[in-house]
Amino acid sequence: MTLHLGKASTLPASPEEAVLDYVPNPRPGRLYAVRFAAPEFTSLCPVTGQPDFAHLVIDYLPGETIVESKSLKLFLASFRNHAAFHEDCTVGIGERLAMEMKPQWLRIGGYWYPRGGIPIDVFWQTGAPPAALWLPDQGVPPYRGRG
Repeated sequence: MTLHLGKASTLPASPEEAVLDYVPNPRPGRLYAVRFAAPEFTSLCPVTGQPDFAHLVIDYLPGETIVESKSLKLFLASFRNHAAFHEDCTVGIGERLAMEMKPQWLRIGGYWYPRGGIPIDVFWQTGAPPAALWLPDQGVPPYRGRG
């Protein structure tokens, strides 16, 4: 049973309060990747309180379950008022999904927009992807400023 799917949902006040829903993998035993892209992810700088912006890309190879997309959207949006460094947000999202969903493999790329003139990109994965898994590039170009 899901908490959010097909129901009215409110934005969680924090990532800790967010509930991620998981549903059975519709293709168990198949080797396939799932990608979620969140090009407008936001959180807050824990020092200044200023907003930070990132383009997140989450790729995973499902195990027994898949994450329900509406609950993932609400979870990611709950970071809007969450103060944490880029590394903490990116790795924390990946670790929570890996711990709860138990995918065969997962990676997350956090492509953070510059603050103070320095873009910060953060990458985390659970291990090496299976050799036979087709895995496209995450498609986010390196930051080049205005051209």
